Amino acid sequence: MFYSKNLKKIKKIKHCFFSRKGGFSRGIYKSLNCGKGSKDNKANIKKNLKFVSKKINVKLNNLKLMHQTHSNKVIFVSKNNGRSKNFYSDALITNIKGYALGVITADCVPIILYDSKNQFIGCIHAGWKGAFSGIIENTIKKFKKLNSKNKIFASIGPCIGPKSYEVDINFYKKFLLQSKKNKSYFVKKNNVKKLFNLRKYVNDKLLRLNVKVDHVNHDTFKEKSSFFSFRRSQKLLEKDYGRSISVISLV
Repeated sequence: MFYSKNLKKIKKIKHCFFSRKGGFSRGIYKSLNCGKGSKDNKANIKKNLKFVSKKINVKLNNLKLMHQTHSNKVIFVSKNNGRSKNFYSDALITNIKGYALGVITADCVPIILYDSKNQFIGCIHAGWKGAFSGIIENTIKKFKKLNSKNKIFASIGPCIGPKSYEVDINFYKKFLLQSKKNKSYFVKKNNVKKLFNLRKYVNDKLLRLNVKVDHVNHDTFKEKSSFFSFRRSQKLLEKDYGRSISVISLV
């Protein structure tokens, strides 16, 4: 279990970037696999989510998760849609006390957010596709639409590290077409591969939007005992992979 230094000081919220430890799943999903989309035993996933809810001090039904689609779609969770189990999005925002918002990752970037002026919380699932297509900008825009006077804190959680994220030249060119400045997020590995710094790419987007940022800086690919990793599971030729959860709630 990992915490943001900035958010830890705030009494009005609870949050946690959970590791893969402390759960009930077995085998490649050992142990706190919270990915409903995985092929893990559904009863174990439910037990894992119950464990998370208990730790964050909310009812299981009040832990709101997304069907993450690597999109730039943001949903505001209100009393009207709060009972829904179908949030097809990559970011959630709410101001309802007793609700927790969760993001599921296995290399992608989990971001949790808190607007201290207006008591709104949010979470973002930022893989390269979502980050590239504007999920971060759209989320902050939504916060500002709810109230233009705000003070937003973000914490960027464990994700794939810059030395582990190998990409091909076409991937690199795609980012350069978007902006020449994106060159700074890549270093050369060899003639056909680059290494991509997804964490910094996401961080800089938040800073440009005047969000105060801190980091829970761990590499999900390298730290096998602590985190699940989609890329690592592919390298090991595993049939599937577990997912970790990051959660924030209004107390």
